Amino acid sequence: MMNNLFSAFDPASSMNLSLNWMSTLIIITIMPLSYWMLPSRHIMTFMVIFNKMHQEMKMLLSNSMKGFTLIFLSLFVFIMMNNLFGLIPYIFTSSSHLVFSLALALPLWVTIMTYGWINHTKEMFAHLIPMGTPPLLMPFMVLIETTSNIIRPGSLAVRLTANMIAGHLLMALLGNNMLSHTNLIAFMLISMQMMLMLFEMAVAMIQAYVFTVLSTLYSSEVAYEIT
Repeated sequence: MMNNLFSAFDPASSMNLSLNWMSTLIIITIMPLSYWMLPSRHIMTFMVIFNKMHQEMKMLLSNSMKGFTLIFLSLFVFIMMNNLFGLIPYIFTSSSHLVFSLALALPLWVTIMTYGWINHTKEMFAHLIPMGTPPLLMPFMVLIETTSNIIRPGSLAVRLTANMIAGHLLMALLGNNMLSHTNLIAFMLISMQMMLMLFEMAVAMIQAYVFTVLSTLYSSEVAYEIT
């Protein structure tokens, strides 16, 4: 029984060295590898997903950034595997912390923005004022566009963290109340828990997709302005 509802998201433990964050990297060791002449079904499933994502990212990115598809594809796989890995009982969900999501969103955003402002300063300044903006509204548009650019990594991180926390909290609430009811109500709660688990698996994959696609779109906007 948990001491409180949020104890599942606490990375600290009674040990001097907490090993909870190691679950973020353990999934790399269990990634499917091709040891056989013919690929297995789960490897074929992974390859289908990778090819679909690769084709979609190639359409979103410009010709000068086609090589970035490997970065975004690796980001998608890493987030998806961590989200799914966190659904296993007694496994720490690293993607439910802002430390994890900000560490993925912030460096990528800072790198692209730094490159754009250093090498294409004039085009980046022009991007702050949309075409056809009246002169009186130009100062306000600069403030709005600057604020929009600054909050992008934060919005990506908060979106991923909030969605992962919400589903885990709901499953924890159903699990804690299961023992205090009759057999019929407990059976209904178990059925709800199973459906919620399937829903959370879909959310884990969708959130990884949304995080990656939005990162690709933000990068493509900068690339479009500097080409």
